[in-house]
Amino acid sequence: MSRRTLFYSFGILIIFGAALLLGFGYYLMTPLKPGAPKKAFVVEEGATLRQVAARLQEQGIIKGKGLFVLWARVTGAGTRIKSGEYLLGPSMPPAKVLATLVRGRVRTHPVTIPEGFTAAQIARLLEAKGLADKEEFLKLVKDPEFARALKVPSSSLEGYLYPDTYYFSVGLSPRAIIKEMVRRFWEVMGQLSEEIERSGMSLHEVVTLASIVEKETGRPEERPLIASVFLNRLKKGMRLESDPTVIYGLKDFDGNLTRRHLATPTPYNTYQIKGLPPGPIANPGIDSIKAVLNPVETDFLYFVSRNDGTHHFSSTLREHNKAVYKFQKHRKSRNNR
Repeated sequence: MSRRTLFYSFGILIIFGAALLLGFGYYLMTPLKPGAPKKAFVVEEGATLRQVAARLQEQGIIKGKGLFVLWARVTGAGTRIKSGEYLLGPSMPPAKVLATLVRGRVRTHPVTIPEGFTAAQIARLLEAKGLADKEEFLKLVKDPEFARALKVPSSSLEGYLYPDTYYFSVGLSPRAIIKEMVRRFWEVMGQLSEEIERSGMSLHEVVTLASIVEKETGRPEERPLIASVFLNRLKKGMRLESDPTVIYGLKDFDGNLTRRHLATPTPYNTYQIKGLPPGPIANPGIDSIKAVLNPVETDFLYFVSRNDGTHHFSSTLREHNKAVYKFQKHRKSRNNR
């Protein structure tokens, strides 16, 4: 082969290579459909680069999935794609799509967990918002090994899923969601460690009692009084006799608490057992926790609903019975109108 032929062949290779580079660059920097709207795209946890590229092509966000995969591997971005929900569209060049996935610019959804929600209620809320599978969430909540890994002093995470407003992305696993809730719990409780130590109760006991206080009243000003009643009863060795604990221990409760329910032995029936139930009956907020740690000093041992969201507190059984007669009679006469 002559030197001239070699020169021409080498020149052709250079031109061909340059054309390939230009073409590749054009692919990376040119959107499929300029001006097209963006849409939600979810990268599931554990999804491979090829799976992500295939779904991007299926949804019309990119074309040439092979080139997308090649570029991701050349740049080392293929192993750094983060799971979650993104807003992507064919108006974005493939290079920008990949950069968005690597930087983890996920779309988040606010979800507020109300104080006093049970784990089951939280699971239903998350499922309704499309953020988690209810059954998978509850399975993890009841997993003793998972609770141990999160340093929770219980076989269940009930009570330790801190009620707050969170921002979660679609595609985030239930495990990651729970970890964030428990992380927030420890963040808040870390500020109360000295008060818990002074209380003479364990953290688990504090959270358990706080969950009962949370379910007994929706009035913030009453929580230290409710806590006082239960702490006084515990000191005297009296049963707590809390309706919400009974309800928590029932399966398929229909909303009507009966005498039969109160007489049914369960680990959570505080009409039948002495002391605290084995664990929290809900996830209490900071006010209920502080109420248990800083109760009002009273000699109250009883309380009854006034049927207006507040309670009447009594120190003796005789006074309590009078209050029960007064308010229950008033409720019955009102319902019969």
